[in-house]
Amino acid sequence: MNIAAYPKYDGYKDSGEGWIQDVPAHWETRKLKHLFQEKRHRPNLALNCGAISFGEVVEKDDERVPLATKASYQEVLAGEFLVNPLNLNYDLKSLRIGLSDINVVVSAGYIVLQAKDDMDKRYFKYLLHRYDVANMKLLGSGVRQTISFNHIANSILVAPPLPEQRAIAAFLDEKCAKVDEAVRIKEEQIALLRERRQILIQQAVTRGLNPAAPMKDSGIDWIGQTPAHWEVIRFKNLFMQSRLPVRKDDGVVTSYRDGQVTLRANRRMDGYTEAVLEGGYQGIRVGQLVLNSMDAFEGAIGVSDSDGKCTPEYVICDPVDKSINQYFFAYLLREMALADYIEVICNAVRQRAVRIRFNNLATRFMVLPPPVEQTEIVAFVEREKSRIADAIAIKEEQIAALKEYKTSLINAAVTGKIKVA
Repeated sequence: MNIAAYPKYDGYKDSGEGWIQDVPAHWETRKLKHLFQEKRHRPNLALNCGAISFGEVVEKDDERVPLATKASYQEVLAGEFLVNPLNLNYDLKSLRIGLSDINVVVSAGYIVLQAKDDMDKRYFKYLLHRYDVANMKLLGSGVRQTISFNHIANSILVAPPLPEQRAIAAFLDEKCAKVDEAVRIKEEQIALLRERRQILIQQAVTRGLNPAAPMKDSGIDWIGQTPAHWEVIRFKNLFMQSRLPVRKDDGVVTSYRDGQVTLRANRRMDGYTEAVLEGGYQGIRVGQLVLNSMDAFEGAIGVSDSDGKCTPEYVICDPVDKSINQYFFAYLLREMALADYIEVICNAVRQRAVRIRFNNLATRFMVLPPPVEQTEIVAFVEREKSRIADAIAIKEEQIAALKEYKTSLINAAVTGKIKVA
């Protein structure tokens, strides 16, 4: 439903607070300290440790908190509000105020609020979320931007009559649950689309595009059956390791876990592991097959779309002849990684210790379709990836719209811009 279609109250007044704006004429505006008091620090070693996470009070692993540290923690009980006032400038997205529905102890740096008046705490949970995002993150000072109860005590809040608080909370509980369910369904659909994409790629690079083609045992554990007319050949007979010099003004090229290999300046910095060895760069050119030795097991394998330089932690390969399509083998090797076979051949003690080297691959067998089929498979994979990416983008836009609607609905209801009771 369009928020503008909801009815309004008969009359409004200026709340005197910018983030609230006008409120229904019969609603009260009150300072936070007149609605809530700061709870005195009370230790309780009998309770599990907790924290606030995205506006929810959650338990955390007691075993990871030393007893001496836990002894300094304070109690927060169900029905009390927990505020994380620490380092506001470090995280501008997470909700920092939550209504606890569990009994835990939390860091002494948190603020625990107790209601002073009879109120519907669910309504104030929604209102304080809005206050958190619109006002609290602007408070505080210093490098770490940490606040105390005194920073928020004189903040202006609104307090509808108790029956309206209950009605607004019930309305938002129902509407938000429906929005959350719609988001969950779309997120599941995205997960299925991604799973479908992976299955299509895996089948294409190991079984080809002709489902009626005669099959044979490839002799490769992670592949199994493969078209009978495909060759099985060692990696060293398909690719040789590249060792190019660095040229003046070369930019840094990065290999990401989604398979893109590009200049670092071309995209964000997440989705890859920073190599320990930054010295001794090697040259890299457009069209070269690249394996990020640290992240290959997570799919950081692709073909470079850029000229530049890269860390010596990258394994760079050139086809031995023009009949070998490096794009096909980038997809094949990514499937090898996602099948956990790279970890197997590297014999790493733990996942983050995996380092894939050319020698690890050199004697391993790969399937080799005829050149025309390699090209056809790459074209098919690119088409399917594009088609599924478009479908995922639509779902993500729908999720963003739902979340925006939910936020707008909460804001409108808790500040009286719409009448729901």
